[in-house]
Amino acid sequence: MNVLLIQDVPGLGKVGDVKKVADGYARNYLIPRGLAKIATPGELKQVEQHKRTAAKQTLHELKDAQAIAERLGQMTLVFQARAGEGTKLYGSITSADIAERISEELGRSFDRRKIHLDESLRQLGTHQVPVRLMSDLVPEVTIVIEREGEPEAE
Repeated sequence: MNVLLIQDVPGLGKVGDVKKVADGYARNYLIPRGLAKIATPGELKQVEQHKRTAAKQTLHELKDAQAIAERLGQMTLVFQARAGEGTKLYGSITSADIAERISEELGRSFDRRKIHLDESLRQLGTHQVPVRLMSDLVPEVTIVIEREGEPEAE
């Protein structure tokens, strides 16, 4: 039976793919869970039109993401934070803090989930933080954390 995938199915395909699967797999698993529909000619035509409009939108989003990536790659964000005797901060700089500062710099909202920190930044100094805009577009933002009360380095 040919089915049209409505959602990504690991090991089978992505949204919009038409796959040939066993009848029982389609009737008992894919269709009841809302993962697929039976591939009728009308559905296929509708999916093709949707793919064309999605391709145009993806191209526009890619251009926008590349422009943002270029700005992010050149961006250096300076944070002032309280620190102890050494370089350890009393608090931390989180992805939400970084996203807020990026939003201010770009003049538009920025999702904190795109910033990939293994853990919050807790040391004074310079850090490179990857920002995943798209699966293959990951610029790095330079984060400088300075001791609160010290003049900014130029």
